[in-house]
Amino acid sequence: MLAGRVAIVTGAGRGIGRGVALGLAAEGARVVVNDYGVALDGSAPSSGPAFDVVEDIRRAGGEAVPNADSVAAWDGAARLIGTALETWGRLDALVTCAGILRDRMVFNMSEEEWDAVIAVHLKGTFNCVRHACTHMRERRYGRIVTFSSGAGLFGNPGQANYGAAKSAIGGLTKVAARDLGKYGITVNAICPVAGTRMTVNEEVRRARELRRQQGIQREDVAPMVVYLASEYAGGVNGQFFLCFGSQVALVSQPRPVKTLYKADGDWTLDELERLAPATVLEGLVNPAPPKEA
Repeated sequence: MLAGRVAIVTGAGRGIGRGVALGLAAEGARVVVNDYGVALDGSAPSSGPAFDVVEDIRRAGGEAVPNADSVAAWDGAARLIGTALETWGRLDALVTCAGILRDRMVFNMSEEEWDAVIAVHLKGTFNCVRHACTHMRERRYGRIVTFSSGAGLFGNPGQANYGAAKSAIGGLTKVAARDLGKYGITVNAICPVAGTRMTVNEEVRRARELRRQQGIQREDVAPMVVYLASEYAGGVNGQFFLCFGSQVALVSQPRPVKTLYKADGDWTLDELERLAPATVLEGLVNPAPPKEA
């Protein structure tokens, strides 16, 4: 499906990114395996993970080169894109999996914890898209697959930084799809549900066997990414896909579901107090109701 194509995968040293890189290579793509090689919180960088995946691809008969730049740095992302162009003279697909976690309840989160996660996820995605799309626009062809999350769509406790970044990546994806579509470039997002080191902590580790029985694995995300990175998905643009287990689900675009309409004038507080509970607010459930003292 991807014979002769060149792809970049960020965060490809482990987890979903590794699965995506292997999947692209298996379909014939030449892959730049990017990974800053950090711990889950973004510390202790190492080039080891990227080199390991490159060796896996080469042993399977594919072509790959490593890159250990940080996508959170503007110049690092530029060097990453340059690696593909200098090695193979082109770039056809970009997949942005790189990410870190600094989980903490919003009332305890520090500025540094906020900034670090936003930098890698949101700025890192923008940096790579920005540098890649210049080349793609000149060639009038490209496939960009970003990574959002259920934390951005629905919210997870203790992940204000991560959820905000992933939600913002959704906005970036929608705008980039409109900016770049006329140049033959598609931009879509994957919202994965998988057991990786970013989702499996001590609490959920006990449920890993159940997840395996349900078929929820990090490798299950790769096939849809590979498809979106191919020429066969040229008509798919600005869309979001939940990938979990054996399921691929298209996420609906935001739309009004209930409307309270007034023929003339502005709403008064008395009118809203009287009418809203039985109309636009009817049936709403508080996702985190107050606990009794």
